[in-house]
Amino acid sequence: MADAPGRSRDELAAYLALAQVPGIGAARLRTLVAAFQSAGAALRAPHGAIAALPGFSRAAATAIRAGSPQAGHDILDHLDRLGACVLLPDDPAFPPLLSEVPDPPALLFAWGDTALLARPAAGIVGSRDHTSYGADAARLLAAGVAGAGVVVVSGMARGIDAIAHAAALDSGGGSVGILGNGFGVIYPAVNRVLYERMVARGCLVTELPPGERPHAGAFPRRNRLISGLAGVTVVIEAAPGSGALITADCALDQGRTVLAVPGPITSLTSLGCNKLIQQGAKPALTAGDILEELGLPGAGQTVAEGNPPGRTPPPDLSTLQRSLWDTLRTEPRHVDVLVATAGADTGAVLTALTELEMRGVVKQEPGMVFGLV
Repeated sequence: MADAPGRSRDELAAYLALAQVPGIGAARLRTLVAAFQSAGAALRAPHGAIAALPGFSRAAATAIRAGSPQAGHDILDHLDRLGACVLLPDDPAFPPLLSEVPDPPALLFAWGDTALLARPAAGIVGSRDHTSYGADAARLLAAGVAGAGVVVVSGMARGIDAIAHAAALDSGGGSVGILGNGFGVIYPAVNRVLYERMVARGCLVTELPPGERPHAGAFPRRNRLISGLAGVTVVIEAAPGSGALITADCALDQGRTVLAVPGPITSLTSLGCNKLIQQGAKPALTAGDILEELGLPGAGQTVAEGNPPGRTPPPDLSTLQRSLWDTLRTEPRHVDVLVATAGADTGAVLTALTELEMRGVVKQEPGMVFGLV
């Protein structure tokens, strides 16, 4: 599954080996492959020939000469075991919008439905430490655009990101998660169930090879891919200096539209969004506002005042989980009430609640009270 049409596995492995050399980005990779006609030939090229290329020092040539095709084969073998693949910029499945951004990726590792990468997409990002208002807004907007056939792109982080991904999948739509780590690493650990759902029904994407742990420098680069994949980026709750605002800056640098969800002026997590609107960003009040920016039908959608749309349960809940969801739909309940109404033993109810909590569907409040997120 990792092999690209028209490219041998050995050539793909050589390209991956070059891509792992420290300091070799997309531009240098293009220069190397063009100069020596193939990645394999670049790995075997004389030290002096590499050093003579524009932008290449003797140290860079030494690092390239030390590269081994086996490193690339190891990555391909790992991808095969996972059922994932690697996409190069000239592959038909490579996202066309990402080819247009400054500092485009030299490659993408993808796991799941790669057809989603070619569909109209909206980036939805926000705070990890969100309010219930932010969660409701993320759920409403993500489900609304996903229901209209738009792919929801976000960063697989705890909080608004995870809620947006889950809402898109729950509505039967598509979602793409951009990781700041390699496949096989679950970060944050609380999103394990979401990772599994995304592989099964969405798509995970990263620039980092399988098994690579997250590090601080990976997340700003991840943010540029979120905005780069999306025709429009929507910010829902963002405190000053947050990653969501970095993603918004990336979108603006890429010439993409940024929308923001307005919030209370007393809320720190809405300060960043309100500032964006003050600086000219369009307020995102409905899914229709996002669809309008993408040039898609549905821009006339509105939410009736005082009558927000009802929540829809995820389609793949077990019988017990669905029973608990129905009980919690109107208001939070104590665990004893949930046990009594579910007609199941306490252990089974607590297990179901834990599973729902891991999926971001319910949250536990003080005193063993549970409510929908």
